[in-house]
Formats: sequence, structure tokens, C-alpha cells
Amino acid sequence: MGLVSYFRLMRAGYVLAREGALSIVPVKDLPPALAPLGLGVRLARLIERPSVRKTGQVERLNTALNRLGPTYVKFGQTLATRPDVVGPQIASDLSALQDRMEPFDPALVPAILTTALGEKAAELTELSAPVAAASIAQVHRARLRPKDGLPQDVAVKILRPGVSERFMADIESFYVAARLAEGMVRSTRRLRPTEVVETLDRSARLELDLRLEAAAISEMAENIKDDSGFVIPTVSWDHVAQNVLTTSWVAGIPIRDHAALDAAGVDRKALAAKLLQAFLRHAIRDGFFHADMHPGNLFADPRSGDVIAVDFGIMGRINRKERRFLADILYGFISRNYRMIAERHFEIGYVPKDQSVDDFALAIRSIGEPLHGRTAADISMARVLGQLFAITDLFSMQTRPELVLLQKSMVLVEGVARALDPELDIWTVAEPVVGDWLRKEAGPLGRIEALKEHFDTIAEAAGRLPVIAAEAELALADYHATKVQPPDRAMRWAKLILMGLAGVTLLALLWRLVSGAAL
Repeated sequence: MGLVSYFRLMRAGYVLAREGALSIVPVKDLPPALAPLGLGVRLARLIERPSVRKTGQVERLNTALNRLGPTYVKFGQTLATRPDVVGPQIASDLSALQDRMEPFDPALVPAILTTALGEKAAELTELSAPVAAASIAQVHRARLRPKDGLPQDVAVKILRPGVSERFMADIESFYVAARLAEGMVRSTRRLRPTEVVETLDRSARLELDLRLEAAAISEMAENIKDDSGFVIPTVSWDHVAQNVLTTSWVAGIPIRDHAALDAAGVDRKALAAKLLQAFLRHAIRDGFFHADMHPGNLFADPRSGDVIAVDFGIMGRINRKERRFLADILYGFISRNYRMIAERHFEIGYVPKDQSVDDFALAIRSIGEPLHGRTAADISMARVLGQLFAITDLFSMQTRPELVLLQKSMVLVEGVARALDPELDIWTVAEPVVGDWLRKEAGPLGRIEALKEHFDTIAEAAGRLPVIAAEAELALADYHATKVQPPDRAMRWAKLILMGLAGVTLLALLWRLVSGAAL
């Protein structure tokens, strides 16, 4: 395994150098500790094909990573979410990567469907040529003719044959490269390259099981069942397997085709507002959001003007505490309450307590104040969050992967929304979603939900008390057996005292949680 992994790394290095992809590395700006890397890049660029020097950096990256295969494309997209590792400029270049590959042989499709779905495969008829092909899967349009239902048009997503095996082989090479970097260049340990590879490993394994994508669609459908303005496909569970996903076919105008939107009479300003508000609602209210909302995954319904989203292979999730943090941060900038923003960073534990709240609030003010008095077109919510994450480095704040993914998703959504409406006022559109959620959290319903979470914690602790008491009784019995036998009355008193202490502890915990929730 070791020699094969090294060979794969050497081949990858050759392809990257040959296609000019190493031009994205800012050799002149590298710190002294990474000087050997700069020398290596200069030497590697000697074998660069002359023709690639006429193309842009992003185009070179696209060509090189797509030549290397699906794992490298996904790795590039993962690094795009880690500006703390590769730097803002490289992260920006990587964020423009396009996941496009030639479709695999359509003659293989019938056998794949039969193996995966059994006799249910016969219900999928009139399969089209691939309508989209990416590094991991491709999509066909088909006609579903169930025995006990009405025919309907569906989208059938099929994993590429052999993609799982290819991924496993490539990821081994990535782990080898990460360990080499940590062992040979000490300064890279702070960037935790092995952790970056682990992030890619986890996310890609999820994408390689289409049953999990079906479950993500189902969960989001439950979350948005009472919403308007945002539409997603439905899953045909009888036609889902590890390598096959069948959903309803959603017809719409590609959201990046502005001419077609205008010709159909779609209000682009309203469409932009619906998109941004839907994303914030999913992130802040539900804590579960589509994390790959690039223009290729978004459409508009010409009849209703609603947003249609597809491809749920990459999803983001943040817990209640992080949702409250995000809402407070956005609302703090809207209301110019910089002290509150600083305090929230300390309360959630993102900034160490040995740092100064006042200094941190001052740094945040340096971000927020320039926003006021400027036109809406000059203000970027995603850029604000990016600057906020950059400033927190000065205050020893650890990178939060879940918030970095959220920021990357917000960059995508805001970019699409601004393309639809260049004059979009991000803060005005965001206020109803963020403000309403915060008011709900501060009201009776929010307190009831918080109390429910606290009582769940208490119930779990209470459920463990009998076990704790039984273990304590056994420990006392062992002690009783190995030492001089105390009177039975002493043993009974010891048990009563132990149970009393456990009860007092539980009551104290209950009081603290209830009083904390009421604040």
C-alpha cells in the first residue's frame, strides 16, 4: 500500500505541474518556514506546458484536478472551505472549481439499475442520455411507471462504476502526503493537514451512499413543509439504493440564465430575496442547510417564481447554540451592537477568556462601521463573516469547521442572489428571518424549547441514577467484605447518605438549568 500511494502522489504532482495548476501557489508570499515548498514549486513549473500559460489559474485547476479524478476535485472543493489552511486567495480560486466530467458508458446503466433495484428497475423506463455528469455521479431523466401508481417523470442519479474503489485508493495517498507534511515541515502541523484529509474522507463517504442523500432530502422536506418560495424534489424510496437515487423531476429555468428568466416574466429581485431568506431560514431556524447551492443546482419555477434546489449530496448542520450565535452576530451587525457580538464569541467559548472583550468589540467595530452609509451593492454579508473569522485569529480563536462551511455556503448564495439583483440590500432582506427567530427565541415558545432540552438532559441524568446507586452499593459491599465488618446499621446509613447526596445533586442541577433558561 505504501509504495502504491507514493507512486500515486508522484503522478499527481506531475499532472498538477504539467497543467500549470501550481501557479496558484504565491511563492513570493510564503513564510521562511515554507521556503522549501517555494523552491519545489519553481522547479515543478519548469515542466509546465507552454500553452497553459495563456489560460487563467482557475481553468488550469479545473483541467488538472478533473484529469486526476473525482477525489482530487473533491479535495480542491474541501480546501476552498479552509482559507485558514491555504490562504484567502487560493481558497477563492478553488471555490470556482467546476465538477464536470465526461459521462460513463450509457450501456452500463441497465445492468447497474437491475443489480441495485432488482425487479423495481423495470419500472424505470425511457431513460435519457445523461443530463448532467460530475466526478461522483451522473443524472438521467426517466419515466417511472409503478405497478400501483400513476406514471411520472423522474431524475435518476447513478454513482460512477468503480468510484468508491478509486476514492479509497486516492484517500490513502492523501493521508500519506499529510503525514509527510507534518513530519518534514514542522510549521504545517498548526494547519493540521491530516484533519483536512479526514474532513474530505468523511464528506466523500457520505456522498458515496445515495441513501443518505435521500434521507437528507426527506429531512429538509419535513423542515420546509409549511414554507413557501423554496421547492425541492421528492424521493421515490422504492427506487433508492446505495448507488442509485430516484427523485421527482423538477422543471425550471436555470437560475443563471437571466435572459430566460426575464423572457418568462420572473421577478429577479423577488427571486433573489426568496433565495437568501430561504437559506437563512434553513440555517438559523432548522440548523440544516443545503451546502452546495451553486448556480448549477438552482432553478426558478416560471409559474410561481419559486426557487427550486437539487443535489443534496453536501449538507451542513449546526446545533442550537451555534444557530443562536449566528443569528446574534448577524443581528448585531444590523443593529450596530458590537459589544453583543463580542460577548457572544466569549459566551460560546470561541474566544479564550484570557482575551479582552473590549478589544475584541473594538476589532468588530472596525468591520461594522464602514458598512453603514454605503450603498447595498457595496455591502457583502459573506465578506463580513470572512473578515470576522480573520480578526478572530488575532484573539486565538480556533477555526470552527461547521461555521467555515456555513460561510462558504453563504458566499455561494449571496453571489447567486447578487447576480439576480445587483442592488440587493442583504441586511434588509435578512432582518425578517433573523429578527423573527431571535424574537421567538426570547419569547415563551423559545423558552419552552430551551426548557425541553434542559429537561431531556435532566431525564437522562436521572435515568442513570439507579445504575450509579447500584454501582455505589456494590463498591460499598466490596469494601464491607474486605474490611472489618461494620454494623448493618452503618451500612444502611451509608446507603441513605449516598442516595441523599445524589438527590441533592439532581435537584441542584435542575434548579440551575431552570433558572439559567429563564434568564
